[in-house]
Amino acid sequence: MVSVIASSVRKGNILEIEGRLYVVLSSENFHPGKGTPVTQIEMRRISDGVKVNERYKTTESLEKAFVETRDHTFLYNDGEGYVCMDKETFDQVTIPADVIGDYAPYLQENMEIRVSLHNGVPISIELPQRMVFEVVETEPVVKGQTASSSFKPALLSNGVRTMVPPHVTPGTRIVVMTEDGSYVERAKD
Repeated sequence: MVSVIASSVRKGNILEIEGRLYVVLSSENFHPGKGTPVTQIEMRRISDGVKVNERYKTTESLEKAFVETRDHTFLYNDGEGYVCMDKETFDQVTIPADVIGDYAPYLQENMEIRVSLHNGVPISIELPQRMVFEVVETEPVVKGQTASSSFKPALLSNGVRTMVPPHVTPGTRIVVMTEDGSYVERAKD
């Protein structure tokens, strides 16, 4: 294990606290006018999926767990979990649904993902940062709306709802951020 200061903890890091593993969901540093700067860390306990919020002094030491990250190919969902194959060893591993979490709608067959393993157990995944999806349905444009700040709801081919600019119509392929499902741009294909 490696000791790191709280202010250097980032999303996706795996921390070991009191013998339990936590995956960092978000980390934010606060520097009040008076007092000690603190780091607010939102984490999910890997063993049972419970979310935890903790505050640490920015200089406080935390234990970063040793995690092996390997490239995998997503194969299919068997109802009990998501089956992926290691690209080097061709071993298949089933990743539980709670580890996949909000990324489930973005998984596509034969897609490349990175799986983080701790002692051979999958604890988190990393998808490509951006993916292309087709807009299945969206509301018609209301005349008189300005194009600068008005977005409208749209349903994507993977079942995710997002906000898109008025010029996007059903059938348009768009680039989406996998982290939060937000619109980036029209696909260039």
